[in-house]
Amino acid sequence: MLSTNHNHQLPPADPIIDTESLDSAADISLRPQTLQEFIGQDNLKQALKIQIQASLQRQETLEHVLLYGPPGLGKTTLAHIIAKELNVNIKITSGPAIERAGDLAAILSSLENNDILFIDEIHRLNKNIEEVLYPAMEDFVLDIILGKGPSAQTVRLTLPPFTIIGATTRVGLLSSPLRDRFGSILRLEFYNKSQLAQIIKRAAQVINVNIDPKSIKQLAKRSRGTPRIANRLLKRVRDFAQVHNKGIIIPAILDQALDMLKIDEVGLTHVDRQLLGVIIEKHQGGPVGLDTLATSISEDKKTIEDFYEPYLIQLGFLKRTRQGRVATKLAYKHLGYALPADKNAAQQSLL
Repeated sequence: MLSTNHNHQLPPADPIIDTESLDSAADISLRPQTLQEFIGQDNLKQALKIQIQASLQRQETLEHVLLYGPPGLGKTTLAHIIAKELNVNIKITSGPAIERAGDLAAILSSLENNDILFIDEIHRLNKNIEEVLYPAMEDFVLDIILGKGPSAQTVRLTLPPFTIIGATTRVGLLSSPLRDRFGSILRLEFYNKSQLAQIIKRAAQVINVNIDPKSIKQLAKRSRGTPRIANRLLKRVRDFAQVHNKGIIIPAILDQALDMLKIDEVGLTHVDRQLLGVIIEKHQGGPVGLDTLATSISEDKKTIEDFYEPYLIQLGFLKRTRQGRVATKLAYKHLGYALPADKNAAQQSLL
């Protein structure tokens, strides 16, 4: 479950976005290795750069960092970059993987001076584990209880200074005591089309794909503002081009490949369109509750909230209201539905 070498081991995959993993060897090479190579997230990078430089100048351990935002935006990549910029080791685990206090104790006691412990899906840590983590984060000590009942004894172990980098898609699920122990809390935003085009161009060079500039722009437009999706789609289009056009990606080939994958011109998948269609057709545009919506499209609620909804909201196709989810005028237009005359007024009254 753990990795001690950030150059050779892949981190745990985010649980939602990908049903397929990126090709492992290519995935390693596609990851930027420095903050300078990392495209986008300029404000976040500037904050991290200052924090890292100050830590190095003071020769102190970097304060704990919490990275949050939608899946696939680069939280794991940034954790590796921070470790490399600091020239320290990084160990990797995830919230669900730490089941007992002994698991956490084993991980923490194996850390060396200034090492980084990256905890993916940190919002899924067991509350009992959090209690053990608090003194470790604050005072670099670990309290271990030996025995049970009246004869139980607490042994305090001193830990070397270390940094925890937590990553989460659902920062609201972190308890306040845990969240407050992070010295830096940074949000990753969706990427714009220009940034995604740069990422795709770099990835194409790394995996030796022949793709023209127009195709790069089109692929960036369909990548949901997410580098992981951009890289994954590039590989699938590469496969299609290899079979049908001698490996050369041009707009016509790109369109055919993404049509086959049921990804439209703004990056909506079949599930996105199904979700909006259910709201419009079966619930008169909404509002409709998340439970009802999940049952209607046979999809997990967490997947809807973490993956599908953020992008639909960003596009302006969906609104979350107190009464439930509502499809907007833009969604009606994009899917080719006629907007009822009274729908706009009805939507406004819900907000």
